[in-house]
Amino acid sequence: MPGTLAIDLGSSTTVVAWQDSQGPPGLLPLPPYSCGDPCVVPSLLWLESPEAERPLIGRQVLEAALADGDHPGLCRDFKRHIGAPATGPSPGWLSAERAGAVLLQGLWRALPPELVPERLVLTAPIETYRGYRAWLQRASGELAVPELALVDEPTAAAIGAGLPPGSRVLVVDMGGGTIDLSLVALEGGEGRAAPIAQLLRFAGRDLTRSTQTLRCARVIGKSGVALGGRDIDRWIAAHLCPDVPVDGALLQLAERLKCQLSDAPEALQIHATGGSFRELTLSRPAFERLLQERGLLQLLDGLLETVLAAARREGLGLAAIDAVLPVGGSSRIPLIRQWLESRCPGVPLRGERPVEAVALGALALTPGVRVRDVLARGVSLRCWDRRSGCHRWHPLFMAGQSWPTDQPLELVLACSRDGQDQLELVLGEPLPEERAEVVFEAGLPVLRQRPAGAAPVRPWSTPPLAIPLASPGQRGVDRLRLRFSIDAEAQLLVDSDDLEAPAGAGRLGPQRLGPVR
Repeated sequence: MPGTLAIDLGSSTTVVAWQDSQGPPGLLPLPPYSCGDPCVVPSLLWLESPEAERPLIGRQVLEAALADGDHPGLCRDFKRHIGAPATGPSPGWLSAERAGAVLLQGLWRALPPELVPERLVLTAPIETYRGYRAWLQRASGELAVPELALVDEPTAAAIGAGLPPGSRVLVVDMGGGTIDLSLVALEGGEGRAAPIAQLLRFAGRDLTRSTQTLRCARVIGKSGVALGGRDIDRWIAAHLCPDVPVDGALLQLAERLKCQLSDAPEALQIHATGGSFRELTLSRPAFERLLQERGLLQLLDGLLETVLAAARREGLGLAAIDAVLPVGGSSRIPLIRQWLESRCPGVPLRGERPVEAVALGALALTPGVRVRDVLARGVSLRCWDRRSGCHRWHPLFMAGQSWPTDQPLELVLACSRDGQDQLELVLGEPLPEERAEVVFEAGLPVLRQRPAGAAPVRPWSTPPLAIPLASPGQRGVDRLRLRFSIDAEAQLLVDSDDLEAPAGAGRLGPQRLGPVR
């Protein structure tokens, strides 16, 4: 069964999602590595020796009670170091880049045999996107997948949560080892091309040196701290068992209690040690008091203020944020949701799927699991401007627009003169904007800024399409409703309706206007 595989490699958990051409996207169980509901793979590796070829992965490490300690064979929290500048030798047997590659290869081997990935999409943090891209090219070299793509995590999370391109989103990422708050502006919106995953490999060909440009979300403000879900687990374990050394088994029970309290007012787990059993119970009010005593909300207040201060420096207030998007397992804690609602009043909270939003968004950024390309040049249409009383160029599709298009672009045209019996669709190609020119002064090149203005447009050499009107039109009166689209052969198509024609009589079916590029 061919389809697209998305992997969201996280500091504490890795989410794997799948979509084929027939069904909806969903998380993919990968036994014996995955666990939990929703189904995730703990980002853990354990090597018995430096020469071990097949390490324990994910759930296997937890079940063997090997997830805690400083053994050099334990690999965890390696994701944050991939693509980042090296700060010293790795404390374990594997570097962060090698550990990430081993995890990817292990997940690939665990795929059900009936699934045949045609495309692999991975996500990357914005701050290490370039280095992550280089690592991904190397790490995926052994994976037999024709197409490889990469997308930044905030964009994937927002798209996975159903937010439109162009949104300003406060992403609150509470992972296993870190808390990160980012206010980002997504690509797209206001006539700009919507975000898509960046192809690194296509039809088996390496696109590393292609003319594609990185199109990450723009970071407006960001703050973070090296504290996360595992630290909360330690707080719970120390609170319930102050007389017991904290080991991997106890931390696992603490994590289960934390997860239960996201849905229930009280949680219970049994701790077995030395042949004895102890009931571990925790109520939601007691849990929330513990978090407040440890200063979690005060810490979050400081992080949020840092982000909002950066937004204010750009003239953006809280009202300019379109949505708050909590991601990561710890963001499901009810107290965190209450804190977000109280600190961001009036801003919609879009946290329905905090764990899987990034992976599902990565699938959505490769829409319909079809091969997509992007326009190197845009397309504009000459339109009559009522205010100025002259023709102006109106952009239809911008450079970077993906094609084939999902939805047609609708536009209504008015007549430019009385008695007009047809409307011509004059198309053009916007030329690259040049806001500066190089001049020589005293024999030296000097960059001189030119006044800003409308970008020039070069008309297409093909004759314009003339659409007849059912009756003579009047100057400035809306007459044609046009729907533009780009098909799989890169042909620009249009169909139209005459707004004053009898029902069904003024419809002109799809017309080919010419190829785009």
